[in-house]
Amino acid sequence: MLNNSNTIIVTVNGFDQPGVTSSLTEILQDHNIEILDMSQSVIHQILTLSLIIRMSEDVGADSVLKELLFKAHEMKLELHFNPLTSEEYSSWVESQHGGRFIISVLGRKILAKHIHKITKICAENHLNIVFLYRLSNRVPLVLEPNAITKSCIEITVSGTTSDLDKVRREFLEISTIDDVDIAIQIDNVFRRNRRLVAFDMDSTLIQAEVIDELAKRAGVGDDVISITQAAMRGELDFNQSLESRVGLLKGLSEDVMIDIARNLPITEGAKELITILKTFGYKIALISGGFTYFANHLKEVLGIDYVYANNLEIIDGVLTGKVLGEIVNAERKAEILTELADKEGIHMDQTIAVGDGANDLPMLEKAGLGIAFHAKPIVRASAEMSMSQLGLDAILYLMGYREREIIAVFDKFDKSPRASSKEILT
Repeated sequence: MLNNSNTIIVTVNGFDQPGVTSSLTEILQDHNIEILDMSQSVIHQILTLSLIIRMSEDVGADSVLKELLFKAHEMKLELHFNPLTSEEYSSWVESQHGGRFIISVLGRKILAKHIHKITKICAENHLNIVFLYRLSNRVPLVLEPNAITKSCIEITVSGTTSDLDKVRREFLEISTIDDVDIAIQIDNVFRRNRRLVAFDMDSTLIQAEVIDELAKRAGVGDDVISITQAAMRGELDFNQSLESRVGLLKGLSEDVMIDIARNLPITEGAKELITILKTFGYKIALISGGFTYFANHLKEVLGIDYVYANNLEIIDGVLTGKVLGEIVNAERKAEILTELADKEGIHMDQTIAVGDGANDLPMLEKAGLGIAFHAKPIVRASAEMSMSQLGLDAILYLMGYREREIIAVFDKFDKSPRASSKEILT
């Protein structure tokens, strides 16, 4: 008996088959029953279907549930029900009005210990799991030789946590020791409505520091490293450091720059990410403390819309050792991002910034979503999000895109021979 309760949770489990939801809701339809909430998921052909239903006072609840039980038995399913008092239901509805957050778990593979540690932190901080599902495709049990795997689990949690920064720090501690990236962000309308993505260049879009490569060719590699270290100790600011290092390059032939530009090692996933973002209508910016000579090469190769970097003076095919115009330093990077948002007519919350160095932090903090990519520890600790396990294309997971969506778009719109859809995020 249901103790006269007319609000009931119905849960169905068993092997998935066509017509389960249709058959059960047909019974509910015949009794004019209202569905207050429902959720359905299937994992490896195992179905879980949950409904909260409300019956009018003149409906015989026991009779309805008998019909549901009979139909479930006929389809070889298990069916359970639990009555709710009006107070219990109202309390549950009220609890859903708290904040919602998205937790993204990214790695080459995801282990039980990762999920255990993450969910334990959630429980300790009064965050309750609402949804949990995989954004990446399933990983085969037997992998091809040299296969590169990517995995992402997305967890939606609700609740009111008093210290979101504390939760981020605890997730970062796990990331540091367990070969997994964990990002938490507020679930809001901007998450899948970004419009501008700005990248740093050196050690972000490319896996190199161009000035170091130039210095090696000029025979002043050790001297440039010494200046860089002095800047990191705070003995020189970025502008002084850049001018000093560029001064050591005086006399270097432009032919060397051409050779370096042609052989820039582009970061894993950069081409795929930018191709897909451009298809979705995003604008792409490269905002770098590096040099326009190399940034413009990437602009052509990757289809970047805007390039802002430092301009090396070249006279008669030789570097003069001078930087022309305003230097793009940390503060200028953040200013440029703001200017681009204004130019595109978008809110700052619709921007994403990606970088690895301390001079990227103001830009990362200004953006709606700031991502420290394979960054130094101080940058990882300061940024809103950090990625160290996967390539740049995994940023699509942070934006909420499923792999099947990504592959469908890539297959439809990309005509270049550089990659097949099977090479993306698999």
